Amino acid sequence: MAKPKAVYICSECGHQVSRWLGKCPACEQFNTMQETWRIETPNTQRGLSDAGARLLTGLGTPATLKEIQTMTDDRTTTGMAELDRVLSGGIVPGSLILVGGDPGIGKSTLLLQICQHLGDRGKKTLYISGEESARQLKLRAERLDVSTDNLLVLSETNLGTIELVVRDVSPDLVIVDSIQTIYKEELPSSPGSVAQVRECTSALLRLCKSLHVPVFIVGHVTKEGAIAGPRVLEHMVDTVLYFEGERSNAYRIIRAVKNRFGSTNEIGVFEMGSQGLMEIANPSAYMLSGRPIGVSGSAVTCCVEGTRPILTEVQALISYTNFGMPRRMATGMDYNRVVMLMAVLEKRVGLQMGSYDSYVNIAGGMKISEPAADAAVIAAIASSYRNKPVDPLVLLFGEVGLTGELRAVNMADKRVMEAAKLGFTHCVLPKSNVKGMQKPPNIRLLGVENVNELLEVSLT
Repeated sequence: MAKPKAVYICSECGHQVSRWLGKCPACEQFNTMQETWRIETPNTQRGLSDAGARLLTGLGTPATLKEIQTMTDDRTTTGMAELDRVLSGGIVPGSLILVGGDPGIGKSTLLLQICQHLGDRGKKTLYISGEESARQLKLRAERLDVSTDNLLVLSETNLGTIELVVRDVSPDLVIVDSIQTIYKEELPSSPGSVAQVRECTSALLRLCKSLHVPVFIVGHVTKEGAIAGPRVLEHMVDTVLYFEGERSNAYRIIRAVKNRFGSTNEIGVFEMGSQGLMEIANPSAYMLSGRPIGVSGSAVTCCVEGTRPILTEVQALISYTNFGMPRRMATGMDYNRVVMLMAVLEKRVGLQMGSYDSYVNIAGGMKISEPAADAAVIAAIASSYRNKPVDPLVLLFGEVGLTGELRAVNMADKRVMEAAKLGFTHCVLPKSNVKGMQKPPNIRLLGVENVNELLEVSLT
């Protein structure tokens, strides 16, 4: 008979010990050992887990790579080109996909729209809701105009019942909303605990691999934005998708931070409307809509997300203050990098900013992490300080060093082509990027070596 046994598992690395420790011996993190329960079976008593016993029983002997048969065109499209881009072509059968994001960001909305698309093509989907009743889910579906007859709804939190229903229904797609509400009867801990989340995810992983059915699981996030529960949860699944964006803004970004079947650098851009999520085919034009013309403190740069160049507006406001300690704020960009760029302006250009408050913002709610936006931040700050607008038809990109030099960035040709496609006439970029670049039509390349030359050509 199966017996529960108490063990302690590190929430960061998943290391297991038999007693509580203040410091994990594997990852050396403090206060990460959490009590959990493991089911003792005859297999585990012999040193073999139940999962290992089932795999050995089902798979038999190992096979060479030449003997393994693969299918190249077995991905299922979601009906959204932006989401298919993030998933590298679509949903892979037998994959376990974790979707995380803030409450109300649109996770359930996205999954219901996927159900509608698959249902219209004759594929059966099973939506397991642990947070809402079937009636509540139907009200949400009616608002989104989801009316397919191939969508089955189950309001259940017991893992054993869920496994029986999935095997009995044999759906083409399973959605579990959310993993923190599912529990396993054999474990004495409450739903949402480290033990429950870990064991339930492991059971769903075995289920999707054995039945060759893709499974989406929704995960809650903490106030820091990370997936709630043990860190090992993200290691167990095949793909991790994060929803980004503010609830007050209409735009949403889906980013793959892990993908075993493709690239992890792609993003999908959506807009939240009354009928659900709508794709944005041209994110650059969407991000630049409403941009002020002829106003100081505004500059346009191009950031690259995966293989996609996206034009974004960098705004800066420099205001005189009577307080002895000026205020520094940065939204959508690393605060420490903005402070460093202001120090470069003060040292290399001579802008005395010790008596000025500074506010830097990436318009539209975008978040930029690459240093290619340094040139636009420099131009926007200097523009607001001198009250001189940047030419609205000029694109700026390049990394700025501590000595004021402009360093080369990757994918410069794609950035320039995106600017030319949206009607920009000039592009200010590092001089080292100009060498060997094929000049695109209808745009002039202005190569600069330092921030002084950058401000000379960009400020009118």
